[in-house]
Amino acid sequence: MDHIYIGGVKIEKTAALAPMASVADRAYRLMAKEFGAAYCVGEMASAKGLCYNDKKTAELLAVTDKERPMSIQLFGSESEFIAKAVRIAEQFRPDIIDLNAGCPMPKIVNNGSGCALMKNAVNFGEIVKAAVSSTDIPVTVKIRSGWDECSINAVEIAKIAELNGAAAVCVHPRTKTQLYSGKADWSIIKAVKDAVKIPVIGSGDVTSVDDCIEMYRQTGCDLVMIGRGSYGRPWLFGQIKDYFEGKIPRTEPSLEEKIEIMRRHIYLLTEDKGERTGMKEARRQAAWYVRGIKGAAKLRDEFSKMNTTDDFEKMLKMISEVNEK
Repeated sequence: MDHIYIGGVKIEKTAALAPMASVADRAYRLMAKEFGAAYCVGEMASAKGLCYNDKKTAELLAVTDKERPMSIQLFGSESEFIAKAVRIAEQFRPDIIDLNAGCPMPKIVNNGSGCALMKNAVNFGEIVKAAVSSTDIPVTVKIRSGWDECSINAVEIAKIAELNGAAAVCVHPRTKTQLYSGKADWSIIKAVKDAVKIPVIGSGDVTSVDDCIEMYRQTGCDLVMIGRGSYGRPWLFGQIKDYFEGKIPRTEPSLEEKIEIMRRHIYLLTEDKGERTGMKEARRQAAWYVRGIKGAAKLRDEFSKMNTTDDFEKMLKMISEVNEK
């Protein structure tokens, strides 16, 4: 098994779990880790919110030993708040701190954060420098190709990140205006890899073992990161890990196995967030697990009405009954 190092953090060169707001929570991360994810990044948290002692922001940064190696992710547009937030974040003992310069969502970019940072190279550099100088924990940066097709500047931004002390850069090769549409341009990842000496993490359109292998081959990246490709499929990390351990990748789980995996995931959610909140968030997670099975559309509709674990257990029984016919 090959490994990479981000700062002094050793990470298996298989596949990592991408940060996904309101998706990759602790339950999701634990499922990914149990199946073999090499590394996890938590949900992005506001640097300013952390500085102002916002309880919900702090909850996003909790790290458990089962999730390691793990990074916490901060977003913000002001270097003074980033510096202070990084110092506060040290108390959560993350292995790595990631700065978000890639989120394309309006509520983030409209405040000058996320991918908007790629429009202001000077401010971006100051933010990276402020974070790096405030901690001994490795600092990484998540970026996109650029703001739009007329401003592809991932290479320039990656060089600035490296110059200011970033330990690695993760590239999602879509522009802000693309959001998650179209095809990820892996050539951007390769261009960044060719331009910097720090590790480069590639992300975008990896949904299978073959995709993972091909991203490594085409881009030369140091680590592959998977986001939406893992929706309802935490075993993908296990399949990829099998391949890089020289084994025949495990097959897709049977329906019965999927039901047990889903049950494990949903109960982790309710254990962490309580039944009321956990089951509300479980509706989307459960819907992803049933994609492609018989009666999926009706099942997704029923999942959207779940409120209790009893409701969930009835749904699992329904899945088995529908697929036995």
